Parts: sequence; structure tokens; C-alpha cells
Amino acid sequence: MPREGVRKLKISLKNDFDKANLKVGRDTLFNILRKHNMLITRKKPSYRTTNSFHRFYKHKNIIKDLLVNRPNQVWVSDITYIRTVKGFCYLALITDMYSRKIIGYDLSDSLELSGCVRALNKALYQVKNTQNLIHHSDRGIQYCSNLYTQILKRENIKISMTEENHCYENAIAERVNGILKDEFYLDQTFDSVQHAKRATKSAINLYNQIRLHVSLDYKTPNMVYLKTA
Repeated sequence: MPREGVRKLKISLKNDFDKANLKVGRDTLFNILRKHNMLITRKKPSYRTTNSFHRFYKHKNIIKDLLVNRPNQVWVSDITYIRTVKGFCYLALITDMYSRKIIGYDLSDSLELSGCVRALNKALYQVKNTQNLIHHSDRGIQYCSNLYTQILKRENIKISMTEENHCYENAIAERVNGILKDEFYLDQTFDSVQHAKRATKSAINLYNQIRLHVSLDYKTPNMVYLKTA
């Protein structure tokens, strides 16, 4: 967990502090990290991966006021970029909204539809029952395409999309993108697509299995997903 937040770091290190008979509060830990230049300055992405100017049908946002209280109720999808020395790669992600678990992903060197389809198929492979499931995304051409929406309809998955404020209406997906880059070094420039793929796989495994989430009462996505799915 190379860039773990201070509150979660304090919880992760609690047993070590207790064994060493040390009483370290959050503010003290924060000051120690600042003193040794170990605090992370977060960066905001500036590259757009959404093209919503296309001929395909754009669905309404049907999760605006929805109470999400179980896994596989809402999946949120998004695409983010990963840099390599030869150009951009594109990471398609599908995240379970309730547990924050990444259940499908694909990294490719193209923004074409195939990467999103592979991520969706990986997610579907893990889930036996898609009844009452909603797939939520932005209005990008990949998610609005006939092939992608046909897969969702075939699986009886309802379709929801952002309408005006794309970032705010798909905040969970945007947040997951930021976590992978800010905390797991996916914001660096990789020397090859293969290197980027290995780093992405490792980051997602750590995110799902190890990273504590404040919104999950300091549990991991896997713990919440497997316990209640």
C-alpha cells in the first residue's frame, strides 16, 4: 500500500504500535509523515476519454435516488488512461457500487469498444444471477454502442447513464480511477504495455483484497462483496 491514507495507515499499523508499546494518534502520525516528506500530493487528470457526441441512444440516469444496499445491484463503469512511453493505454473498469469491488477490467492500447466488452464479460463471468442489476456509465460511445447494450439486454441488465454532470453522476467510478492512480502508482509512465498490464493487475488485486475503505467501515471490497453477495 505505497500511498495509503493517514487514517487507514494508523489502523493498519495498530498491532505494530501496540507490540512496540507506542501510542501514536492520527495527528502525530500525520506530523511524522509530513516531517519526512512522505505525504502524497494528489494530481487531477486532464485527459478526456469520453466521447458523447455520437448517433447512439443515450439512456436516462435511473440510479439518482436509488438506495444501494447490496452487491450486484448497481455496476458502475468508466474508462481511464494509463501512460506508456509509446502513448496511452486505456483501462476499462466495472465496479460493484455497494462493495466498491472491481469485478471486471481490461487494459488495451485502443479506445475501441473491444476493451469495454472484455471488461464486461469478465464481470459477467463472476456473477451467476444478474436479476435486477443496473449497469451505470457515462454517455461514451463505447457504452452506448449497439454491441455493448445488446449484451446488457441479453443478460436482462437495466441500463443507466449520466445526463448532465458526468463526473458527479458517476462519482464512484471516478473515485476508483483516482485511487488506482493516486495510491498504486498507475499515474506513472510505463515502459511498455506489458509492464502497464502487470502493474494494473497487481494494483487491482491490492485494491480489492488489502485496501481499507472508510466508506466500508474500514473493510476491504472483497470482504464486503463476498460476505453479502
